[in-house]
Amino acid sequence: MNPHPDSLACTDLDSCVQHLGQQGLAVLDHAGLARLTAQAETTAATEPTAGDVCAVSAALAALNPLWDDLPPDAHLKDGGRYRQRRHASLVQRVDLRADSADALVLASPRAHWQPTTYNALHGGMLRWFAPVDERMSGSPTWRALVFEIGRLFARVRAPQDGHWYIEAHPFRITTAGGVGRPTPEGAHRDGVDFVAVVMVGRHHIIGGETRVFDAAGPFGLRFTLAEPWSVLLLDDERVIHESTPIQPIEPAPGAAALPGWRDTLVLTYRSGGFQDPPPA
Repeated sequence: MNPHPDSLACTDLDSCVQHLGQQGLAVLDHAGLARLTAQAETTAATEPTAGDVCAVSAALAALNPLWDDLPPDAHLKDGGRYRQRRHASLVQRVDLRADSADALVLASPRAHWQPTTYNALHGGMLRWFAPVDERMSGSPTWRALVFEIGRLFARVRAPQDGHWYIEAHPFRITTAGGVGRPTPEGAHRDGVDFVAVVMVGRHHIIGGETRVFDAAGPFGLRFTLAEPWSVLLLDDERVIHESTPIQPIEPAPGAAALPGWRDTLVLTYRSGGFQDPPPA
């Protein structure tokens, strides 16, 4: 793993595939993610136009208010009230042709489960969350984003049965209690093939630094994902990751403290099926 974060920025989708294949992670900026998402509306013989990319960028920004309506996470073992979230499960038939964005199916609501080997704090629990808002799961732009990220990952390593089993987690971490913890379990893997961490927005906070470490060696790096609708792409088999706590920005003398939050969309892509508890 190259320890310099500047080397992770993708100049195009081919370089993203190269970074993921060589280093296990890559960063795609807002313009790049909008262009990737816009590919769902094109054919293999055409590229998204500047107008296509601008339309996708506006449609992504229009989703931002949905993060204002995330219920509290009732499963935090540290007793915190700083995390709000929803959850959805989807199945994607991977097809590298550019006209197959309809091959993404919203699965029936299911519990989120991870083994303790991947999540020592919250693993081994069947955690039920409110479903993703239909205005999100039904958005053609949101669905195109999920699909095209899955198709990019398949260029690095195709799923064994031709399908990605995807879990979508819209998160808001707040500073309502002073400190918010994006990853209370610490540095971890998710037990999947790939992870995409989409930065939706940061408001009036410090912290929230991303840290990624080589799972098989001493190298690591740290940086702050800050640009709205940019994305960190991770090969979960090769790296472990975490985000540092957030705190509100100190107000000016005599000024009232303002609430702070960090909004993300975490997408996990797994081959072979969803993670489920072992049979009793």
